[in-house]
Amino acid sequence: MTLSEGTVILKKLRSTPWKFQRTFLTPMQSLQEFVTAIISANQQINSGCVTIEQAVFEPAHLINLLTSYSIPPRYEPGVSITATGQKEVEKLLSAIFSDWIDFFFLPEPTTFFIYADHDEYTTLFVHTSANLNRTVKALTDGGFTLISDYERRF
Repeated sequence: MTLSEGTVILKKLRSTPWKFQRTFLTPMQSLQEFVTAIISANQQINSGCVTIEQAVFEPAHLINLLTSYSIPPRYEPGVSITATGQKEVEKLLSAIFSDWIDFFFLPEPTTFFIYADHDEYTTLFVHTSANLNRTVKALTDGGFTLISDYERRF
């Protein structure tokens, strides 16, 4: 796991036109299952980068995760944290979803990206309906709540 400045990533994600999006309620009581559903629908994830837009409160879960990797805790806007391998990506997503943080998540390969906010909404952005359908199916099959009339704008 590594930490870097990610302001270029933020600008790129905000300026890229993504064709499809779907938003889910972030299930605070079953975050691990939520993360597992996202990862399992996208088995090809080799790594993933979280870029923080804002931390509303001190992010205890993220601080504990970074500390466990001997990384000095930083969580100001524009900080990016990159995880390598699916297990590490799952740990990072579980920690970041657990705290009141607005963030972008970009996996590698880039078949989708996520924007999640502290109001407990998680939006998936994709270029193809196949990628969208695969992830939405995994989440809805897992019992997670799709917000059908929500459109996120940047």
